[in-house]
Amino acid sequence: MPQYGIFVYQAAPADPMTISDEYAAGLEQYGTVMEELGGTPTVGFAFQPSTEAKAVRGTTITDGPFLEAKEVVAGYYVIEAADLETAVRVAAANPVTKEPGGGVEVRQLFEPPAE
Repeated sequence: MPQYGIFVYQAAPADPMTISDEYAAGLEQYGTVMEELGGTPTVGFAFQPSTEAKAVRGTTITDGPFLEAKEVVAGYYVIEAADLETAVRVAAANPVTKEPGGGVEVRQLFEPPAE
């Protein structure tokens, strides 16, 4: 079954320790909702706040995210789903999409051609 990466965006600095009560409640239910919509979780991670990031450009290392933005990548997870449309439905149910500055991006994982 194809796998899809879902990137979670939140308003900067996207601190996973300061989420709203409504968002936290939605996260508790999201695993069940994901499976009801046809997605199977495989792995996922939340990032520390973007203020803790280091950006590397050539030999220069700077504090903060790679780009200045209102929204930053807060984490990602991977699901298995029958097709892109199913993966998008699963991603759209993520409670972050209801938060100010929140959203998701869905991409199918690359599968190298069989030899």
